Amino acid sequence: MKRSVEKLYEISRKASRNIIGLMSGTSLDGLDIALCRITGSGLETRAELLAFTTIPYEPGFCGHVREVFARKDGELEKICLLHPLVAQVQARMVVDALKQWKISPEEVDLIASHGQTVYHAPYSFHHNPEFPNATLQLGDGDHMAEITGIITLSDFRQKHIAAGGEGAPLAIYGDYLLFADKEESRLLLNMGGISNLTFIPAATGFDRVFCTDVGPGNTLMDAYVQKYFNLPYDEDARIASRGQLNEDLLNRLMDHSFLRLSAPKTTGPELFNMEYLDAALETSGMQGQLSHEDILHTLAHFTVKCIAQCIAKHLPADSSVRGFVSGGGASNPLVLNLLKKTCPDLQFTDTSALGLDPDAKEAVLFALLANETVSGSANVEGTAAYPWVSMGKVSFPG
Repeated sequence: MKRSVEKLYEISRKASRNIIGLMSGTSLDGLDIALCRITGSGLETRAELLAFTTIPYEPGFCGHVREVFARKDGELEKICLLHPLVAQVQARMVVDALKQWKISPEEVDLIASHGQTVYHAPYSFHHNPEFPNATLQLGDGDHMAEITGIITLSDFRQKHIAAGGEGAPLAIYGDYLLFADKEESRLLLNMGGISNLTFIPAATGFDRVFCTDVGPGNTLMDAYVQKYFNLPYDEDARIASRGQLNEDLLNRLMDHSFLRLSAPKTTGPELFNMEYLDAALETSGMQGQLSHEDILHTLAHFTVKCIAQCIAKHLPADSSVRGFVSGGGASNPLVLNLLKKTCPDLQFTDTSALGLDPDAKEAVLFALLANETVSGSANVEGTAAYPWVSMGKVSFPG
């Protein structure tokens, strides 16, 4: 044990660290694995993406996770069994990726493992005064460390909640460290299962950075095509592009208290799911009246309208802001075209313009969180909503 602590101390004192960031989102399409070389810490952080891959999950594994995913009635035994299994499956994927890249585990200092979120319950969702904000990610760090032989940091969101936050979105920390600019105000928009955005005014401190979940990204569209077309997602929006907007349905989709909450706020597929869509179809009188194409097209408008309303409310109208998109939504041409039409004053491109693969961004951001925890920077002042704290529990191999 003493040697393990000494090794972690040695890693913390290195000028740069090789860190693998892992991200598995609500789409359950696979594990994003990003090998990063991170130099420095805090405001002196620099990150280089050395290698990146996404390894798809086997259908059987996804089926097990979906039995408890975003469900109030998930079986306790299944949750217990999945906690080590998620880590074992993901750890074997890391081992395979390293072999593919011809990199030995000894060349990697740390793994930053997000795990798999199966339930996210901020107070604004559960409304139970006896309980605090809560979130649950499966994938035990000890199993990851033991299989890979690499020191692992995991379970990042719990510390954020313990320090007064809601556990999400955590993108604000990496967005600020990597993309804050003295000359340019920037909007980082991630459209994964849930959409979140980070606004970083030019030449600003962390206390002026704004970050929030906005509403659904791809989660409703993906769930719909999985149910009715047996496809993982609507590639290139081919199905949705054949449909038309239904205003009645869109208005019902927009009629929820979460969308009127003050930001910052956080949400998940626990709220924005097929039950949410079915209720909107029923109350709008559109149940059985619309084609699949029209519903998917309207869901794309729903995603964009939530984003546009947040931008209009929280970004200054008189400043020049560049927008950078990432996540699965960055590959959806219908969503991107609607976004550009709805926010004509913003110039949108993806994060590759900033030197970062948009598909790898979230995995890289967790590598940055691990780097901050191990390197212990003290040159950034946090806020009440986004405390600057060390996140992630440490698991040693052996």
